[in-house]
Amino acid sequence: MFESLSGKLSGVFDKLRRRGALSEIDVSEALREVRLALLDADVALPVVRDFIAKARVRAVGQEVLDSVSPGQQVVKIVNDVLVEALGGAGNVPLNLTAVSPVPILMVGLQGSGKTTTSGKIALRLASKQRKKVLLASLDTQRPAAQLQLQVLAERAGVSSLPIIAGQTPLEIAARAMDTGRREVFDVVILDTAGRLSIDETLMEEVRQIRALTNPAETLLVVDAMTGQDAVNTAKAFNEAVGVTGIVMTRMDGDSRGGAALSMRAVTGAAIKLTGSGEKLDALEDFHPERVASRILGLGDVVGLVEKASELIDQADAEKMARKMAKGQFDLEDFASQLKQITKMGSISSILGMLPGGDKLAAAAGNAKMDPKMIGRQVAIISSMTPKERRAPEIIKASRKKRIAAGSGTSVQEVNKLLKQFDDMSDMMKRMNKLGQKGLMRQGLSALMPQQKAPQGRRPF
Repeated sequence: MFESLSGKLSGVFDKLRRRGALSEIDVSEALREVRLALLDADVALPVVRDFIAKARVRAVGQEVLDSVSPGQQVVKIVNDVLVEALGGAGNVPLNLTAVSPVPILMVGLQGSGKTTTSGKIALRLASKQRKKVLLASLDTQRPAAQLQLQVLAERAGVSSLPIIAGQTPLEIAARAMDTGRREVFDVVILDTAGRLSIDETLMEEVRQIRALTNPAETLLVVDAMTGQDAVNTAKAFNEAVGVTGIVMTRMDGDSRGGAALSMRAVTGAAIKLTGSGEKLDALEDFHPERVASRILGLGDVVGLVEKASELIDQADAEKMARKMAKGQFDLEDFASQLKQITKMGSISSILGMLPGGDKLAAAAGNAKMDPKMIGRQVAIISSMTPKERRAPEIIKASRKKRIAAGSGTSVQEVNKLLKQFDDMSDMMKRMNKLGQKGLMRQGLSALMPQQKAPQGRRPF
């Protein structure tokens, strides 16, 4: 998400950074381009006006014009205003400070991903916070909606309310809360029915359920890809039933991101969670400062480290580090590293979390890097014998043909993987030879492949 907006803003700020000093005209021109970029990203017009007004007040003041690095100062100001627009520093967690069972009411339009999100939240609360969760479908309108939630509950390893045909949404809600109290559940997630468009019948039904259950959270689930329609939906639900938090789905699908930038201003409610993909674990906390940083091309290193710490086994990582330090790195270790990378998502998503990584990701896309490349590399290594994986130098022409045929790849791809492995092994040996002090003294250039001097000439 935000690729389009990030690309435009990066272009604006690259120009500013190259300037030694800025005039008020330079700043105004930059803010005009920021305004156009926000509008193009489908940010609501009142939000754009407020954003630019706040940035202008700070950017044309002495704090920029007298700054040692005016361009960087403007970037910082826009970053600060972005963070404010997205909800302020820090993630706002789900509110579970209520008498058990804590009711969480899920609302939104049909097709927004509300039912799947209910399952994702249930899994998150059960696995990360050790909560006993009950899922209850109040959707009597959509065929098989209750069965869908039952299946999601099984996948998440949580309980679901038994289905009783003919009950109204209000009766189901009352039964869910009663079951939650009797069976000592910590949280009851109430998945209400969606509609194809906002209507008074839907709103009245949600009002009655809200009055009956008194939820600690009323979470509005909106599809980020619907742009301004998502903003209009949020406004209507907030005015009708009051929204305490927002969950944005399909964050991996919309490159513009205007809906996310408009939500806080329109509803006053924080974006608490974001979803991307259908997998039940594809749910993340929303951190405004990290999102702002990524929009401006500054990366999200903290998020990358957190993701790595969750997905990468620490014991395996330490074992690998010891082998690498001793120069004992083989193709089995290489395959293990490739598998760890795939757990963290696509290469482009990982690059996007590094400072300047958005440009690297774009370059990778322009170079037509195959996203399935890592899978093929793992397949190549899996087609080798244990002896070949431990001693790749024995892999000659006939073995390469056999490995390529067994992995469904080409001999050229086998050669490319072996070359990558050789380069990595050489780097490990240089690291081991230099030691920590030598590496600090000579820097990263000492790890780069050594250039051979042309024949007939002595190296300097």
